[in-house]
Amino acid sequence: MKYACLTSTVLFVSVAAPAFAVDKAEVLKTYADIAFAKYSDSLTTAQRLQTAVTALVSEPSAAALQDAKSAWLAARVPYQQTEVYRFGNPIVDDWEGKVNAWPLDEGLIDYVDASYGGASDENEFAALNVIANPRFTLSGKAIDATKITPALLEGSLQEADGIEANVATGYHAIEFLLWGQDLNGHAAGAGNRSWTDYAKGAACTNDNCDRRGEYLGAATELLVTDLEWMAAQWADGGAARAVLTADTTAGLAAILSGMGSLSYGEVAGERMRLGVMLNDPEEEHSCFADNTHNDHYYDGLAVQNVYLGTYVRSDGTLVTGPSLADLVALKDPALDVEMQTKLSRTMMSLGRIKTTAEAGFAYDQMLERGNAAGESLIMGRPLRTIAPKPAQQGGNGAHRRFGGWG
Repeated sequence: MKYACLTSTVLFVSVAAPAFAVDKAEVLKTYADIAFAKYSDSLTTAQRLQTAVTALVSEPSAAALQDAKSAWLAARVPYQQTEVYRFGNPIVDDWEGKVNAWPLDEGLIDYVDASYGGASDENEFAALNVIANPRFTLSGKAIDATKITPALLEGSLQEADGIEANVATGYHAIEFLLWGQDLNGHAAGAGNRSWTDYAKGAACTNDNCDRRGEYLGAATELLVTDLEWMAAQWADGGAARAVLTADTTAGLAAILSGMGSLSYGEVAGERMRLGVMLNDPEEEHSCFADNTHNDHYYDGLAVQNVYLGTYVRSDGTLVTGPSLADLVALKDPALDVEMQTKLSRTMMSLGRIKTTAEAGFAYDQMLERGNAAGESLIMGRPLRTIAPKPAQQGGNGAHRRFGGWG
């Protein structure tokens, strides 16, 4: 993501100057229109996920579980492209943790492997296992969880005791309930939860199949409700759109803040570089499903499509309009060329990670200590082989390998 580390100050100076051929208010409108389209697509795909989850819980089978997994993966595509609306829009920032909080202590929700451990000084509820315990005490308060509802998840469990790792709602809680833990370390393979974890009667594995289905259904229902709310904030007359468009200068600053913060501090830093530094598969964003390569790719695409003012909807419809690129090109054409070139390079680098992972070299394998190819892919420095120079007198012509852009 290093090419997407936006020089926001330089860009802001450029777009802050009067632009007669491109109306700044229209640029903000494009940004808001794309936000509405992205959150609407996220809602539509979450509703499809809800349909698949309902089918799984009603009639559990291997095929039904796979359908729900496929629906979850499809739902991530538009949602990841909304993350660029974070860091600049307070309404999004205040809400986002409900749907995409990560990482999570999954033992709060369900059974975990013995290697996971238990409660810790940092989180005494890390292994609470709500699915197995219909009644428990949380922060000194008796909790009746005999019926698992969206209100229970949202009101009592999410960030319980003020601990961010107590993630009880959103995409990643659902991901864990569909895939289970990924116990493969740096080896190939995602989580391997069996459909029988939702089976009825004697076929049920790991106990509490009915409550597990109840939790999955409640979490998915809550996700749909949350996305309905956010899509409405970006519709005509919505609060997020109104705040953005109230002041064109502040609105443009919000756009640039979101692009720069997502690309540099969040994705390139916390989600990518930190994983390489720690060589820890737990640093995957979608660690249960092994979908992190797509998370990174669509985050990068989000930055690019905000700059260009374009978004391809889930049904193939193109949403486009006056853009930041238009404003920058009017003031400084060379800077616009530089921006578009670097964003394209970023997408090429993220595309390499995506296609390599889809070919079988998973992201958690890339994170393994000493894996030069994986580190080079993640850090945007693909390895290449350089042909030896002709031997000089007193020297040798041995092959060398080093990191560099191909």
